[in-house]
Amino acid sequence: MASYKVILRSSVEKDLRKLSKALLPRIIERLERLQSDPFPHQVSKLSSAECLYRVPVGDYRIVYEVDTEAGQVTVHYVRHRREVYQRAKK
Repeated sequence: MASYKVILRSSVEKDLRKLSKALLPRIIERLERLQSDPFPHQVSKLSSAECLYRVPVGDYRIVYEVDTEAGQVTVHYVRHRREVYQRAKK
């Protein structure tokens, strides 16, 4: 299976700083797994966005975009699920 390059936008770095120390390793592990499998079985496509996907980590969601031709995953943000779904409605 091809390996994807995971790119974190600056907003993700801010999001990661806000997370608890207990949750941070789980988020980082999931981000690393996106390198080998950007479409895990828990992934859902955001209905309000054409090319964004979300994957759950507890009550948090990693929202990202996959460019299969370039072999890269761009992570847009990591937020609590209530914030992700509010953004999706706008």
